[in-house]
Amino acid sequence: MSGVIQGFGVIGAIVLVGYVLGRTEVLGDNGRDVLAKISFYVGTPALLLQMLSESDVRVLFSAPLLVTALSTFAAAALFVLVALWRRWNIRRTTIGALCSSYVNAGNLGIPVAVYVLGDATLVAPVMLFQLLVMTPIGLTVIDFAQAGEKTSAWSRLLAPFKNPIVICSLLGVSLSLLGWRIPGPVSEPLTLLGHLSVPTVLLAFGVSLRGSQLPAGGAERWPVLVSVGLKSFVHPVIAWAIGAGLFGMEGAPLFAAVVISALPAAQNLFVYASRYNVGVRLARESILLSTILSVPVLVTVTALLG
Repeated sequence: MSGVIQGFGVIGAIVLVGYVLGRTEVLGDNGRDVLAKISFYVGTPALLLQMLSESDVRVLFSAPLLVTALSTFAAAALFVLVALWRRWNIRRTTIGALCSSYVNAGNLGIPVAVYVLGDATLVAPVMLFQLLVMTPIGLTVIDFAQAGEKTSAWSRLLAPFKNPIVICSLLGVSLSLLGWRIPGPVSEPLTLLGHLSVPTVLLAFGVSLRGSQLPAGGAERWPVLVSVGLKSFVHPVIAWAIGAGLFGMEGAPLFAAVVISALPAAQNLFVYASRYNVGVRLARESILLSTILSVPVLVTVTALLG
């Protein structure tokens, strides 16, 4: 389990730096928002554009990824059902559904894939699926719901195409399908800007912990508990059931599918919530608790299926 420990160590160290910055108020009152905006408008779009343009989107068409996709949609759908019953608003429900199903395939997924699964490439299709499918769907729903409050249907249709993450994802996929490569003079600054994505997300997350209440309390208690329960426990079980029962998977492929589904919610969901100023506490606490719980869950999965 050294991969899990290494991944948590890296994340924890940068989040701690962010927390110290928040406590000392070095970045001022708007430090968290500035960091989140840098990631949303600069770092993440640059990272997605370069990564997707150099990827092979054909890896999306495989049985293991289908297991991941089905289990992801199932976990998100369960949160939506609870939200409909509890009458939570659409934008808040979208953040909760993403926190229930969107795994940390980058920061934790890569070291876990290397040290636990023995193959770093196993997380690549999951990352592509989340970037090309889950992120555009989630942000489009939020954009539609936000635009629909004050603007016309035409504005709602155009809203997703004003989103830098969606735009760069579509552009990156288009370049990949056409077989075009970004020229060096453009690729190098994109690489530098892309390196901003992960650290600014983690720093913003750390800053947000300053003065925060204990997790799963107050008005967000039930959304947080539902999303954490789905992400930490239900999602891996669904992946196992679909993989073993529906596709007849066993051994290493089934183990990989369940391990990946047991990863905690991704930190970039906090940036999305901060950018739209919706479900910020829900995202922060869901990510924090699911990250803590993922350690015993991954240990259990490894003991049972590894």
